[in-house]
Amino acid sequence: MAFCANCGTETPGAFCPNCGAPAAGPAAGTGPSATPPPPGYTAPIGAPSASGLSENVASALCYVFGLVTGIIFLVLAPYNQNKTIRFHAFQSIFMHVGIIVLFIALRIVSAMLHGLGIFGLGLLYPLLSLGSFLLWLYMMWSAYNNKMVVLPVVGELAQKQA
Repeated sequence: MAFCANCGTETPGAFCPNCGAPAAGPAAGTGPSATPPPPGYTAPIGAPSASGLSENVASALCYVFGLVTGIIFLVLAPYNQNKTIRFHAFQSIFMHVGIIVLFIALRIVSAMLHGLGIFGLGLLYPLLSLGSFLLWLYMMWSAYNNKMVVLPVVGELAQKQA
């Protein structure tokens, strides 16, 4: 039997005969979400939020496609209000912009020193690529494990923006 959500009287139909408010269906008043959590209760780490993604998953996804996913998580409504997710989104954006700037600067220096490109600066491309790939993996892993890694320059900027 359904009960009125407004006054609590038993209602046989879709509306309360006492106050006229819509009656709560049998599914609305049953189940684990029917009673509010006790005071002081905190959800376990990694539990999904109302938006569907837990905080650690959303933080790790900020790093997946760098600039793109960082901007997406700054624009999407439930995530742009969470300080931790905003921090990881800004840090992802700033980190990837820094890596792009490093590659461009290395390309310019390599073009200016054309004769040393194969032996001197030619080894820096694979090292910078490997280093940025390992940093990317580490940042995703640490964000997924709820570990706040603050990178030296871009992390401080991200903390100010978040």
